[in-house]
Amino acid sequence: MGEAARKHRPASYADIEALPAHLVGELVAGELLVSPRPALRHTRAASRLGAKLGGPFDLGEGGPGGWQILDEPELHLAQDIVVPDLAGWRVGRLPEIPDRPWLDLAPDWACEVLSPSTVANDRGIKRQVFAREGVPYLWWIDPLARTLEVLRLGPQREYVLEAVHINNAVVRAAPFAELELDLALLWG
Repeated sequence: MGEAARKHRPASYADIEALPAHLVGELVAGELLVSPRPALRHTRAASRLGAKLGGPFDLGEGGPGGWQILDEPELHLAQDIVVPDLAGWRVGRLPEIPDRPWLDLAPDWACEVLSPSTVANDRGIKRQVFAREGVPYLWWIDPLARTLEVLRLGPQREYVLEAVHINNAVVRAAPFAELELDLALLWG
């Protein structure tokens, strides 16, 4: 479809389904957001974070449990479709994972691993979707800058920067403050 025709109709889920497998599609405010599969450093940071949080929070191994944590879940939130790198739901809100390819329940925590090709959308329009949907915590991890930014949703549904952790710090970050997280694990 030509660029002129695309401007006259909002994007749809069919546009996402039509993308080649090496691209990730999201649908926000009627616009199709397309990005390449993430670079390996990005994937490594997300994988290691998921592994580190999964044991104590998802499986309850050596930690409090009580969470469902998923890698790259497809979220259908109102008219928007977003795919955060990681997301978590408290078991009280999501007792079991449904047998379908997406969730329509906003998470209690979302994490975006920033890439040069996605940083503007992650910090901009996707942040607005998460705020609108009442996601209490949002993390931004930048493996190139070696930073973890922790944001908490404020009373006006705007994110407030709670902390910025850098380099190889060992941190405790909400909502997973029971765990010491060695950031060096994310950069390796």
